[in-house]
Amino acid sequence: MNRAAEDSEVAADGGRPGPATPGRRGRPRSAAADSAIIEAVLRLIEDGVSIGELSMERIAREAGVGKATVYRRWPGKSALMLDVMRSLDVPSPPPAGLSVRDDLVSLLEFLRRRGLAKRSSALLRTVVSHVQAQPELWAEYHATVVRARHEALLGVLRRGVANGEIRADHDLDTLADLFVGPMLARALLHDRTELPDALPAEIVDLVLEGVRPTARAAG
Repeated sequence: MNRAAEDSEVAADGGRPGPATPGRRGRPRSAAADSAIIEAVLRLIEDGVSIGELSMERIAREAGVGKATVYRRWPGKSALMLDVMRSLDVPSPPPAGLSVRDDLVSLLEFLRRRGLAKRSSALLRTVVSHVQAQPELWAEYHATVVRARHEALLGVLRRGVANGEIRADHDLDTLADLFVGPMLARALLHDRTELPDALPAEIVDLVLEGVRPTARAAG
């Protein structure tokens, strides 16, 4: 898009992009433009462009939109990269709710596959490392995506306590860490360690064995 077209686009939107004014009714945001911009970032990174070399102008040019279109959606590159990371983040399936053990295995299997994907995808590693280097962005990602996964896990554990499969004298946040900790350690800290198919079930069975009510407690 040339400069004149971009200026025309800005004028149609009421001036240079900036914070939204309460009660202002603007043109509806285009999902197609959102996708085109995010896909443009992914293409550039896959082509070997570093995060540092990316600019909003270059991204707009690659996406075939005006720079104003990009800035109306994201105030800067870091905010855009957060949404790029979210676009790569496949949501975990909701627990089936039939078996506490099976639901825990399913949640850990998701983490295992996520770990394998990160190892095999230079693109994902690049985006994740950029967002992690920005404390505010990483906190926002954690408060939305990561927190939602944690709450799903806590929901399964609460159900286990309610139906007597898990003792009630444990802190559930600590218990959640016992389930996901071994998987995250292998996936993120020891990137040469294998992540075998049987690992989720092995972890779940090992932890459940230690937190099940004993015959004495049950009596």
